[in-house]
Amino acid sequence: MLALSRKKGEALMINNDIEITILEVKGEQVKIGISAPKQVPVYRKEVYIQIQEANKEASNVSGVEQLAGLLG
Repeated sequence: MLALSRKKGEALMINNDIEITILEVKGEQVKIGISAPKQVPVYRKEVYIQIQEANKEASNVSGVEQLAGLLG
């Protein structure tokens, strides 16, 4: 993991098209702004994990086996 120090108004670049800017710092809370192309999904980590778990459940093999059993 790369750890960087940034102040309010400062930014960092990821690749050539993703910019992360520090908007505000209040105590232990930091507000960031993310500029990225529309085709790049940006999620909070807890939401990303929920999406991954839902996708895993949806692709459950037992569901496929049940469907195969119905089809013969």
